[in-house]
Amino acid sequence: MRITGKTRLAGIMGWPVAHSRSPALHNFWLDEHGIDGVYLPLAVRPEDLEQALRALPTLGFRGCNLTIPHKQRALSIVDRVEPLARRIGAINTVIVMPDDSLEGRNTDVYGFRENLRECAPEWNPAAGPAVVLGAGGAARAVVMALIDAGVAEIRLVNRTQARAEQVADDLAAPACHLSVHPWARRDALLQDAGLLVNTTSLGMIGEPELEIALSGLPPGAVVADIVYVPLETPLLAAARRRGHRIVDGLGMLLHQGRPGFEAWFGSPVQVTRGLRTAVLTTLAEPR
Repeated sequence: MRITGKTRLAGIMGWPVAHSRSPALHNFWLDEHGIDGVYLPLAVRPEDLEQALRALPTLGFRGCNLTIPHKQRALSIVDRVEPLARRIGAINTVIVMPDDSLEGRNTDVYGFRENLRECAPEWNPAAGPAVVLGAGGAARAVVMALIDAGVAEIRLVNRTQARAEQVADDLAAPACHLSVHPWARRDALLQDAGLLVNTTSLGMIGEPELEIALSGLPPGAVVADIVYVPLETPLLAAARRRGHRIVDGLGMLLHQGRPGFEAWFGSPVQVTRGLRTAVLTTLAEPR
């Protein structure tokens, strides 16, 4: 890593932010391409978000990523929001434009789609309904990715049903039947599913385990989890034992970083085995 008077800056804002592996991801690419740049973790309290975002141009930043709890709040702060992010209701990437205005984008849709395509290339959107667990910002991105992929039926399940109903209302699409179901019915909804996606924090280190019975899931169904700490969640371990194709959450993180990096640093990048290994190494480090 080179740091000079011309070093290009980007980072990730969150509260807390120490858990983020985005610095490892982007700094790997910077080193790989010999770019005079650095990507920093930026611990920003919710009440300071507007001030921090508005300071980006003054401080010479090309932009930033956003993580919990800033993805929705930032919508009302940036100057422009791309249509996809506006529809999702969350941004995870901010670009400082040439006139110093701020543009909000959402690259989680891209990240989920590319990860699914890479890790489960045999998955067919027509194979059966998709069951999505959760109703937060990540769930919104996953639902949009599945709608764009041509999934005809999505079953949305959340512990707070009202939140899921809001997602269904916001993301309704003519070509996709998007239905909302009580959390207690999550096992029954798997009977004819072609894809199961967990977008909740259940199964993450420090969080309760996701309790779901996979016995009714068809053998050819794909099981994905956006959690990547641990890399193989209890859900994925159970699915693997049953012979399902599994998709861990690390790939989504890696792929969603590509559009932002290319906008900030001007160089196209790829998700490679070397990158995955480098970021995997950080998962074992104390945070």
